[in-house]
Amino acid sequence: MATAHHSVSDHLRQTGALPAPLRGVARLLPGVLLSASVGAAAYGLQLIETALFGHPWVEGLVIAILVGAALRLVWTPSSLWAPGIAFSAKTLLEVAVALLGATVSGAAVMALGPVMLLAIMSVVALAIVGGYALGRAFGLPPAMALLVACGNAICGNSAIAAVAPVIEAEGQDVAAAIGFTAVLGIAVVLLVPVVGALMGYDATRVGVLAGLTVYAVPQVLAAAAPAGMLAVQTGAIVKLVRVLMLGPVCLVLGLMRSGKVEGAKRPRLHHMAPWFIIVFLILMGLRSAGLIPEFVLPPLQAGVTSMTLIAMAALGLMVDPRAVVRAGPRVAAVAALSALLIGALALATIVLILPG
Repeated sequence: MATAHHSVSDHLRQTGALPAPLRGVARLLPGVLLSASVGAAAYGLQLIETALFGHPWVEGLVIAILVGAALRLVWTPSSLWAPGIAFSAKTLLEVAVALLGATVSGAAVMALGPVMLLAIMSVVALAIVGGYALGRAFGLPPAMALLVACGNAICGNSAIAAVAPVIEAEGQDVAAAIGFTAVLGIAVVLLVPVVGALMGYDATRVGVLAGLTVYAVPQVLAAAAPAGMLAVQTGAIVKLVRVLMLGPVCLVLGLMRSGKVEGAKRPRLHHMAPWFIIVFLILMGLRSAGLIPEFVLPPLQAGVTSMTLIAMAALGLMVDPRAVVRAGPRVAAVAALSALLIGALALATIVLILPG
């Protein structure tokens, strides 16, 4: 069946039987449907958990990642499935984050307060310095150590991609850092709800923990979702502050490398402020101004949850645990220790800033 579908799609593309937009949709459809199927199965398992135990011990978003990763271990998606899976894991998740802005008001941002904002910036700075020191202690080259440190401290692959040209990192260093971050990022998403439950954190604290530790902005939704919408909103805001640190960090690294302003390479705008963050902020502003009706929020939140579920399934399908082996034991050890470092800094921040 897959072979027949693939040949038909090829024929349509070659003959131009479909308009260009429809050809694009046809190319994405198999992978999107596969991701949606894995997501639906994960949601079904969550419903079974709820029926058996009264509440889900493992949330559907987490199940979707695990099911997708388990499938990826035994089967590598072909070119028929890959485009739609990648679209679901990236674009669909970015859309979900953008729409999440409509559920967040400016009052929630102001509620963080100057102390929390300063704490977030301090965590990023300490995580970069500490991660770099760990990398050098394990014998990693300076560029590789810095890539891993920035990836852990700020926003994973996006930070690595933004920092790499600034410090003129080698291609193999970038590939190794990104390869391991993809796997470790999933582990962080899975661990945040567990740590939050073990520590007895409320929604705000879980959100802060997710926002300070999870690599990608979209993945904050999956990490914080088990604690509720307040945790998701708080996590998104905290994470956005971390992402906005990428521009200053790239500028400082460029200045340090060149030794003069003229020689510093500028970080790219789409790394400093991706489109979905801009839309998030616009929608948040509209919500704060009372321009988004309250009756649209429940279906909007349901849509965000559904898209996130599909995206987490796709993310699992894209993660190859064997990337850990390819990245090398030293890179793996440094990345893992750097993740533990920022986790410890996040827990310390919660204790100091949100006691009780």
